[in-house]
Amino acid sequence: MTRLSASDASFYQLENSATPLYVGTLSILRQPRAGLSYETLLATVERQLPQVPRYRQKVREVTMRLARPVWVDDRDFDITYHVRRSALPSPGSDEQLHELIGRLAARPLDRSRPLWEMYLVEGLAKNRLALYTKSHQALINGMGAVEISHVIADRTRRPPPFVEDIWVPGREPGTVQLLLGAIGDWATRPQQQMKAVYSGLVDLATNSGQVLDTGRRMVDVARTLARGSAPRSPLNTTVSRNRRYTVACGRLDDYRAIRTRYTCDVNDVVLAVIAGALRNWLLSRGEPPAPTATVRAMAPLPVYEALDSSSRGQAISQVSPFLVDLPVGEGNAVVRLSQIAHATESNPTAASLVDARTIATLSGFAPPTLHAMGIRVATGLAPRLFNLLITNAPGAQSQMYVAGAKLLESYPVPPLLNNQVLAIGVTSYNGMLYYGINADRDAMSDVDMLPALLGESLDELLEAAQ
Repeated sequence: MTRLSASDASFYQLENSATPLYVGTLSILRQPRAGLSYETLLATVERQLPQVPRYRQKVREVTMRLARPVWVDDRDFDITYHVRRSALPSPGSDEQLHELIGRLAARPLDRSRPLWEMYLVEGLAKNRLALYTKSHQALINGMGAVEISHVIADRTRRPPPFVEDIWVPGREPGTVQLLLGAIGDWATRPQQQMKAVYSGLVDLATNSGQVLDTGRRMVDVARTLARGSAPRSPLNTTVSRNRRYTVACGRLDDYRAIRTRYTCDVNDVVLAVIAGALRNWLLSRGEPPAPTATVRAMAPLPVYEALDSSSRGQAISQVSPFLVDLPVGEGNAVVRLSQIAHATESNPTAASLVDARTIATLSGFAPPTLHAMGIRVATGLAPRLFNLLITNAPGAQSQMYVAGAKLLESYPVPPLLNNQVLAIGVTSYNGMLYYGINADRDAMSDVDMLPALLGESLDELLEAAQ
């Protein structure tokens, strides 16, 4: 039995049915010649569970919230409850798949069980399968506690043999034992408990628990908070319980060509492309932005823990908050890119950013975990500080496999935050860039326009770069 950290507890308690706090990944797989059976996927996931021990634990709350909840082994753990199968009706189109993902993404996780789900989706056209995973934010706390999609991917079709896992769940504490444990904590560590209660109240009032928990980045956080409220935008309104999900993709070499031409970063190009798409989206709705209009995005950046050069090569320790004003009122694509690149360069953490090549060499498939880390940072800030969340995670630039099946495409499925009706995740993998676009079904019924608008925005920059 282990008590949830202050930040994990805040994620668990702040969630509501309209804005469930999870990280999702949609993986498109090539159907192997011998097929990928549900039983094979079950065995693959089960063999990797020792690497993600929280995935066999559930959360138990303490009476009257006298202490933070605790992680306990789920003695009734049933992997078939968490790894499920679904099928698309004929013709098995991508649109049908996205509709399914939108419905699955809107469902809160079952709090009486370990907080994750995985769906094997069969019937997808062109001899493909889909794998959708959804994990609660409380499960993933940096590179030391990774997302399940991170560990089931491998660089070879035949991964090395697994060591046999003999898991014996611990005894689940009763209500009285949990209460006595909380009383014991108050008796032995009263100051820590007061601090935890105070932190929880602050979390509930301000939704800033993760910010307080980062410690070493307090200066960066102070600068972030000093930015004030985000500008008014149609992206900010009441979020319903229903979702629309769509995707887009592009060649990574196109983004690299623009990066080289204008001496910036690929992430700057991604943000500029999104800015151009949002500008045209506003125009399509008959809401032309003023020339100086901006949309403020939270675009978290992976950084090394230390700022000195000796930290290079160490594990990624955290993700830093980065608020960037996307110049949607600017009609010139190159000027938009220049303004965004300048904002990135001026960011105090620019010197400690993790190089994409470093991330690409990490074991497993890191983007799902990096997206989760970015979402944690964004969730720790008051939503009024920004208009939308954009996470961007570099992945392996070579072929990956899941249970022997080729991983063809990988799309993030980011959650919607309070009063934010759009979230965009971006993953680079094997020479491509994949956009996952999650939106409120009612407030953004026209979200299906965004993939084409992203393509047009990229073409603007490519034409200018020639």
